Amino acid sequence: MSDFFTFLLLSLFVVMSPGVDTALITKRTIADGRKNGYKMALGITTGSLVHTLAAAFGLSAILMQSALAFEIVKYIGAIYLIYLGISSFWARKNVGDNEIDVVNRKSAFKQGLLSNVLNPKVAMFFITFLPQFVSNGSHVTTQLITMGIIYTLLSISWFFVYVFFINSLREWLLSVKVQRMMDQATGVVLIGFGLKLALEKQQ
Repeated sequence: MSDFFTFLLLSLFVVMSPGVDTALITKRTIADGRKNGYKMALGITTGSLVHTLAAAFGLSAILMQSALAFEIVKYIGAIYLIYLGISSFWARKNVGDNEIDVVNRKSAFKQGLLSNVLNPKVAMFFITFLPQFVSNGSHVTTQLITMGIIYTLLSISWFFVYVFFINSLREWLLSVKVQRMMDQATGVVLIGFGLKLALEKQQ
């Protein structure tokens, strides 16, 4: 594996940069507390492992080379993100707080997993980023899986620290005014990412 330190440094920058994952984890932690924030983070990072295995065994390459496959997965992922974003605007109006808690406890891991697995940009990241650090020769699959696991561990470590920090501010963030603003802001971000994903052409 070439230049392992560079791989770690760049991975940390990618993991810590704000995006869909951060938006989803922030919303879930504020709404339902640290436990569900951790579940969301575990779902997202499990999705990273799925993409790692897909990249390692060539499935992502097939996805990137097939325009039809890319478009199908892209639009499914985009629709799901837009759905999550739109639901942020009406969830608190149409469902009681106790019902929201029950629904979210059951779906936090699943939502995190689906939001990651159904995003072809994540697949593209793994199929283009990881190979840059693979040494020539044998055991390429092993190298890819190893780097994917390391990336996943970095992700879950950062997300857990982030959830802990957000949860410490939860009492203030749960005020009606702040919560409404956070729901709307998160909804806009998710819808924006979903539209960007839907409109982005295959590279």
